[in-house]
Amino acid sequence: MAPPILSLALPSETGRVLSIQSHTAQGYVGNKAAIFPLQLLGYDVDPINSVQFSNHTGYPSFKGQVLNGQQLWELIEGLEANELLYYTHLLTGYIGSVSFLDSVLEVIDKLRTINPELTYVCDPVLGDEGKLYVPLELAVVYREKVIPVATMLTPNQFEAELLTGSRIVSERDGREACNIIHAAGPPKVVITGINIDGNLFLIGSDQKEKGQTAEQFKIVIPKIPAYFTGTGDLMTALLLGWSDKYPDNLEKAAELAVSSLQALLQRTLNDYKRAGYDPQSSSLEIRLIQSQDDIRHPQVKLKAEKYG
Repeated sequence: MAPPILSLALPSETGRVLSIQSHTAQGYVGNKAAIFPLQLLGYDVDPINSVQFSNHTGYPSFKGQVLNGQQLWELIEGLEANELLYYTHLLTGYIGSVSFLDSVLEVIDKLRTINPELTYVCDPVLGDEGKLYVPLELAVVYREKVIPVATMLTPNQFEAELLTGSRIVSERDGREACNIIHAAGPPKVVITGINIDGNLFLIGSDQKEKGQTAEQFKIVIPKIPAYFTGTGDLMTALLLGWSDKYPDNLEKAAELAVSSLQALLQRTLNDYKRAGYDPQSSSLEIRLIQSQDDIRHPQVKLKAEKYG
């Protein structure tokens, strides 16, 4: 008789996460930015790599492979055949094609037949600052099929605009975008980066009961003068991790996630300067391993402000 799978027989108090995201051999983006923080916060994480590249695509060149929808389904079938397909959470990030996203939707259905209480945290990676990273038709699939089955959505400002069909030029617009997303499905929404008049902030929204007015808040975030890769992937993982520990307090979860991220980014910036590199000359790889104490035990310096 085969030994039991201990993550199933003796599950951690936090849960078991299936994370479908990109992977790079070097650097910390996608699954490489999400798995380690979630493990530090006590989660068992099983990664499926939607792509496997040498490095992120911001470098002059990259090599690697892209997983297709059929290959994803083969991995799911392999897990199911051995009764390994029980997960408390699904996390998805960058997905490059409609066919792969359709396969992810089938995975969600399958996981929820096994655990109807599955929490699905979706980072709808479409683009940033007016620039698309993926074909535009992906936005339609996210809007029509993915958002209705998500538990938490973590778009940036540009993605929230694409998914709601509305411009965000004020805090009121950001709050209304959250309400539009709630109406489509997810009870929790965090727009992770809104830049208005040079000010950067996050807006969180938690609709405790369908049809109820959502509890909304913002966190003002000090700008760090550099561009980093992997921050969105890390932020969504931290939001998953902390919101599960504080299921009725999205504000607290967001404060902890933002505080970890800011400490990590400051360390990254300082380390590049220490190495004699101008941090404004290109995108920076985050110092994830060196920041593990900030992930485990963040010092909350940025507080949420509730909207009335």
